[in-house]
Amino acid sequence: MRSLRGSSRAACAVALATAVVAGADVSAHRLDEYLQAARLAIEPGRVQLELDLTPGIALAEEIIAAVDRNRDGLLSQDEQGAYGRLVMSALTLEVDGKPLSLRLGVCRFPGTGAIRSGEGTVRLESAATLPRLSVGRHQLLFRNGHHRNRSVYLANALVPESDQVAVTAQQRDGDQSELTIAYVMREAPGTATRVLLFGSLAAATVLSAFLTRALRSRR
Repeated sequence: MRSLRGSSRAACAVALATAVVAGADVSAHRLDEYLQAARLAIEPGRVQLELDLTPGIALAEEIIAAVDRNRDGLLSQDEQGAYGRLVMSALTLEVDGKPLSLRLGVCRFPGTGAIRSGEGTVRLESAATLPRLSVGRHQLLFRNGHHRNRSVYLANALVPESDQVAVTAQQRDGDQSELTIAYVMREAPGTATRVLLFGSLAAATVLSAFLTRALRSRR
């Protein structure tokens, strides 16, 4: 799966205002809350989600225990994948009111020491396939229901890499666990040219057939 890091850099201007407003809350709750920061990239055929999960020191042992199911002190690949799927099961993604299925891709977990110090961030990357959408306005809804009791949420849309997609607005609920992205789908580059060319060829074919019939009738 393509990483969103390049897109994240391009989206700094989009996310800056939200990050500044939320900064005070994040600082105030970092020790005893679970910070969950979501970034979504909309492309013509899919949506990519990058979710960073950073437990505060007071929650570290609880999160480690939720991942380390066999209690051996190690976070195995299987355990990491299981926790990633648990998180995915609490996420909702819809386009124009129709649910989308998120597929978990990459799971990156820090060491348990980093988690206990409050500096460890779990990164989950996932994607969903978009249905074929018409040219015009659409809405993407993202909702995060993971660990609702003690979490601080952030959610932002990234600047699309494709010229076919233009994000026009972002609307969040009070705690940013829900984000609605309004965007516009444009025609693929060259579509209008192909339509014009096809129309011209069709017209030329009709004209040729007409002239052929006219010449035969004169004979």
